[in-house]
Amino acid sequence: MIAIINILQDSSLFFIILTGSIGLLIGSFLNVVIYRLPVMMERDWHTQCAELNGKEAPSYSQFTLNTPRSRCPHCNHAISALENIPILSYLVLQGKCKQCKTSISTRYPLIEALTGILSAVIAWHFGFDWACLGALLLTWSLIVLTFIDIDHQLLPDSITLPLVWLGISFNLFTIYTPNLQTSIIGAMAGYLSLWLVYQSFKLLTGKEGMGYGDFKLLAALGAWLGWQALPSIILLSSLVGAIIGVSLILFRKHQQGTPIPFGPYLAIAGWLALIWGENINHAYLTWTGLG
Repeated sequence: MIAIINILQDSSLFFIILTGSIGLLIGSFLNVVIYRLPVMMERDWHTQCAELNGKEAPSYSQFTLNTPRSRCPHCNHAISALENIPILSYLVLQGKCKQCKTSISTRYPLIEALTGILSAVIAWHFGFDWACLGALLLTWSLIVLTFIDIDHQLLPDSITLPLVWLGISFNLFTIYTPNLQTSIIGAMAGYLSLWLVYQSFKLLTGKEGMGYGDFKLLAALGAWLGWQALPSIILLSSLVGAIIGVSLILFRKHQQGTPIPFGPYLAIAGWLALIWGENINHAYLTWTGLG
């Protein structure tokens, strides 16, 4: 065990490749979470509503993150382990179900590749360190939140709230912030800043401009990166959101008036701040003349 740790510490290239490979496997699992967690939540809501109304709860077959086995949605063919190797299986099967030959969405290998690449970048940036472990957990969580929000305009509390406490826990040891106070203030300021924007927008327009999940996600990013990172995260997410939103409307891939999830832009900005936060803050201060 000590020999393996020494190899990981001494060979950065090996550590990066290993972490990227693990990221591919994690990406396959993230595909499962992205699809199944919203379904599990919806079933739980239906059960709770039935109980509150004094009605019989609907009967569902067992459906968790690991049960039942993954199957083709068209022919119900059970996916074997050999058919579930990240990216490679998709290429070997030529993007089709082994049994019914129905096309498999390219999104699955893309999420696997994205997770592998981002994991490798984290390993390159942090090296073999506790900061790398935490950054990987944050990265994988942000990927799940991004795609669930794209699909359902939902940021599950079961992910955002543990992220807040996990960020504070890591910063008990000043891993990402200089002290614990910076992390706690970051969580508070992250939540309250978007909450105030939400309340102001609702007061002025009578409409809800964003969901409470966005507040919790920014609170989590503040807990991980500290309150100093919040201005750049908000600025970057707003800029990216505006560019993508306008582009979608111009290319007629998104109708005006249809809500655009803000969580993915917060996730992208938060990840960029995790890797290049100091450089982004320095560039911003220089550009505004405050640096």
